[in-house]
Amino acid sequence: MDAEVPKAAVSRPATGWQDAVALTGFILVAVGQASNQVLARGLAGSVPPFSLAFFRWGIIAIGLAPFAIAAIRDGNIAPKQTFWPILAAGFLGMFLCGGPVYIAGITTTAIHIALIFALSPIMVLLISAALGIEHIGPLQWLGTALAFAGALLIVSGGHLATLTQSSAAWGDLLVVFAMLGWSGYTLVQSRVAPQASLLARVSLFAAAGALFSLPPALREIWMDPAEVFNARAAEAYVFAGLVPGLLAYAGFAWLGGKFGSVRTSLVLYVAPFASAILSWIILGEPPTMLHVVGGVLILGGVWASLRK
Repeated sequence: MDAEVPKAAVSRPATGWQDAVALTGFILVAVGQASNQVLARGLAGSVPPFSLAFFRWGIIAIGLAPFAIAAIRDGNIAPKQTFWPILAAGFLGMFLCGGPVYIAGITTTAIHIALIFALSPIMVLLISAALGIEHIGPLQWLGTALAFAGALLIVSGGHLATLTQSSAAWGDLLVVFAMLGWSGYTLVQSRVAPQASLLARVSLFAAAGALFSLPPALREIWMDPAEVFNARAAEAYVFAGLVPGLLAYAGFAWLGGKFGSVRTSLVLYVAPFASAILSWIILGEPPTMLHVVGGVLILGGVWASLRK
């Protein structure tokens, strides 16, 4: 799905043209990330989900392969030692955030997907606290409570009694499952060959994600090959591989190297707004007051939790 935040790094103050480049970069990367959610909703199951995921991750793996090959050649990635961690990262971050999200787009909106995925940093914080990596203070607990309240509001549609009866809610819950996978991926990926570049590692993770997506994709091909191999599907594969794939990951890595991960992490807050605007313009699905209230709670809670 969306590119992860790298480890914290010291960023130098930006001036003049750097601010302009940073702002442009943030917008492009956020739009690239949001475009996958809009794609999931726009296709609404018309393209088989796991075939779409397989080709998306395959394009990313091939496109970034030169970085992975160079890292392996230079000894920054040892395939034998990192084989299982790479598979784990590919399963959590690519497989779980691939087909399931495209299935969810049948019943839930792109704005819902973006806001639910915005919870990922808080889940990473909670997992880190459970593992003894992070300490959670009172402000962080408050932020966590606010963010989860916003998520519950969005998933339930404001009606908790009908939470398990709504098809849209089930789509949202599928996105929650994918978001949990992305949170696990965020923790795992930074520990897999950390000396290698982000793009080199993403190439291998994407290859693993394509591998996990292949069996259900083959089933889709067997059941209805005409749905998998047609012009509309091919356009979706190329778009998913290039825009929310290569553009989003490469752009995020470039921003992190140019301006530091502290500033680059602001993409977390820009992406939901980009998704809302794109949904309104492309899909004709404007944000509602429920999205506004839920979004304020989620993004405000994330900000409070990560403020330290």
